Amino acid sequence: MYITKEAKAEIFAKHGKDAKDTGSAEGQIALFTARISHLTEHLKQNRKDYNTERSLVMLVGKRRSLLDYLIKKDVLRYRAIVKELGLRK
Repeated sequence: MYITKEAKAEIFAKHGKDAKDTGSAEGQIALFTARISHLTEHLKQNRKDYNTERSLVMLVGKRRSLLDYLIKKDVLRYRAIVKELGLRK
């Protein structure tokens, strides 16, 4: 896989409560963002890879639903993760 265990642990440590907190919405959103950026770079070089394109669209949908969940539960956490990851301008 293109994201190693160490990279995942680093993402969860930075955006979650700790490296083992893989269930927090912030950690999952950060992981999805890393995967989305990787798939986007792949699609820039391989524009006819439709399976990857579908996977990218599904990942963006998952991230969007997690962001929607987070904005309903806690607006401050939503604003913090959006600012930290640079998802909005």
